[in-house]
Amino acid sequence: MDYTQQPLLFRIRKVLRYVLLYGIRRTWIKVRAQYHMKRSAPVAYRPPSDPAAGGHVGLIGCGNFAYSNIAYYLRQNFGSKILRGCMDINPARAASLCRSFALQYFTTDAEQILADPAIDIVYVASNHASHAEYAIRALRRGKAVHIEKPHCVNRDQLTRLCRALLETNGKATLGFNRPCSRIGTLIRKYLDAQSGPAIFNWFLAGHQIDPDHWYFQEQEGGRVLGNLCHWTDFVYHLVPAQKRFPIIITPTRSDRSDCDIAFTYLFGDGSIAAITFSAKGHTFEGVRERFAAHKGDVLVSMDDFKTLTIEIGERKLNRSGLFRDHGHESRILASYRMVRGDNEGEDVAYIWETGLLFLETREALETQQSRQIEEFSRSFPSD
Repeated sequence: MDYTQQPLLFRIRKVLRYVLLYGIRRTWIKVRAQYHMKRSAPVAYRPPSDPAAGGHVGLIGCGNFAYSNIAYYLRQNFGSKILRGCMDINPARAASLCRSFALQYFTTDAEQILADPAIDIVYVASNHASHAEYAIRALRRGKAVHIEKPHCVNRDQLTRLCRALLETNGKATLGFNRPCSRIGTLIRKYLDAQSGPAIFNWFLAGHQIDPDHWYFQEQEGGRVLGNLCHWTDFVYHLVPAQKRFPIIITPTRSDRSDCDIAFTYLFGDGSIAAITFSAKGHTFEGVRERFAAHKGDVLVSMDDFKTLTIEIGERKLNRSGLFRDHGHESRILASYRMVRGDNEGEDVAYIWETGLLFLETREALETQQSRQIEEFSRSFPSD
């Protein structure tokens, strides 16, 4: 939905609700991002500057997420001087982000970002089908890379991405933010303290999007890769690595494989995860998420990464934040710390396994047949 074209009263209500959910500063950048996405005026090209001019972070893709999250949080925490260059195929958006966050230059040619000797980390937030391709090129240029979700749209991309990591000893992080959130961290802490198999249940309500939306273009992977990979990744983290595989995927759907769907995972230790995704009409507060889990003596319930209830026997703990926190800031900053020596990046096995999980989930939903996946050592091609 284009909020800028809605009636004034709707826009006022939307802003006021978001102030309650996210605070004034986050709401303001979200509003600015809406207008950023509509930039279309011709712009004067700003070429790469001398490396001595400063900055060492490059951005590929200057859409809503790069504007309202990546550039925003990097500037808030480290200042604009670390930001160097940005690229987008839409020059007006590249220019808008560049000017808003005081970057050194912008371009429509990704090669200029990748070839810039001053840039040592690249945040990739372009269209989904290009994520792995840009990341592979960055790794082979010796740069660390943050790859927004999904990090691949097919098995070939996933294989080549993992090979690039292995062959270059490169560092990469993935844009799955929810495990990094304060509430996500607490959920993992309390569940990890229990033994035995668990039951996990996610209910997700997302926006209905137009059939001609770019998410539905065949090469982009659809909504399973564009949206649901967040939650497939989260439940992956909730099962201990040594007990995770094999994972059996069982789909349920009607006429569409991307929307109004459900699927279950049966993990190697007997844990079961059920994920239900509904996309009907407009959700005024954005994506809605409700999670419940039972493991050992612990019961967990969570709403929208804002409120959390933990029950351990007779004890009941309630945790809530002033605002919603999906973990975007923590994830973006953790990626930046790769080039400061504080973070070694993700393990290749994890990058392979979480990618394989959402790829095979999409395949199960499209074919309406169960699928089974194995761990990295058994499933990664040896040649």
